[in-house]
Amino acid sequence: MTQRSQPPAGGMLLGFIGVAIFSQTLPFTRMAVAEFDALFVALARAVIAASLALGLLAIRGALAADRRPRGRQWPRLIVTAIGVVVGFPVFSSLAMREVPAAHGAIVIGLLPLATAVFAAWFGQERPSFAFWLSALAGSALVVGFALWQGAGGLQHADWYLFAAVVLGALGYAEGGKLSRELGGLETISWALVVSLPVLVPVVAWLAHADAAAIAAASPRAWLGMAYVSVFSMFVGFLFWYAGLAKGGVARVGQIQLLQPFLTLAGGALILGEPLDAATVGFAMAVIAVVALGRRAAVTGATAPRAAASAAPASPARTNPTAPGRFH
Repeated sequence: MTQRSQPPAGGMLLGFIGVAIFSQTLPFTRMAVAEFDALFVALARAVIAASLALGLLAIRGALAADRRPRGRQWPRLIVTAIGVVVGFPVFSSLAMREVPAAHGAIVIGLLPLATAVFAAWFGQERPSFAFWLSALAGSALVVGFALWQGAGGLQHADWYLFAAVVLGALGYAEGGKLSRELGGLETISWALVVSLPVLVPVVAWLAHADAAAIAAASPRAWLGMAYVSVFSMFVGFLFWYAGLAKGGVARVGQIQLLQPFLTLAGGALILGEPLDAATVGFAMAVIAVVALGRRAAVTGATAPRAAASAAPASPARTNPTAPGRFH
């Protein structure tokens, strides 16, 4: 077996930490949108996270001209931002006004398949037939769980959730590929920063329009806003994109199959929602499928040639998985 068909274990671990952080996004989003406007929650969290990202880039000296993204990396950062900075937060926040977090978690469970599709489409990764079977089997389990829970009938919010899945997968795949060149921290940081000029005036207008509700918000609502701003929007991506860069977008993306069940577990702790034996059984089945998916062959992509010619900077730029690249 070649080295390509067996990804570094560190990539899977980093990806799992990122997914564990992401898995609590929907419960905390529901806490926030219960008192704040959904669009305000979705976009303000990006502005807060972008402020943190800008500070980190400054501390690391990444704002210097010779360390900034170059050439074609800028439009790719914009694509990443459209997917994970704006698209997924907006549509998932809109959905959380109408359906429980558990319902959203099941539909969002389709993210791994969508991420693998985008990775195979333009990410220079070619999953094998066995890999696709494992991805489809895991997604079928998620859909089956949704049907068993009575969530099979499409509601208005489901269309928001499907849009969140598509845009989130696009951002994951493009950001994961770009993180091979820039590193996980730099990828999400710059994706957040490039969105600031558009988001700041919009968030300012939304804050002015909803000033009374913001002033009267409870600590619980602010806790929800803090989590989705700091952890969901920033810290989680540091781990996630580092994992994608190290282990491959399509393969590490399969860890997302665990996200619905981690969300349900978090909901039990945060919101007091009960867990039953059937839910645990589905979770165990999905874990088994993820394990099989890890063994399936995936032809990965090395650092893109275009990046090497567009950004011939320091060794750190061309070796994002080198020691010290992810902190």
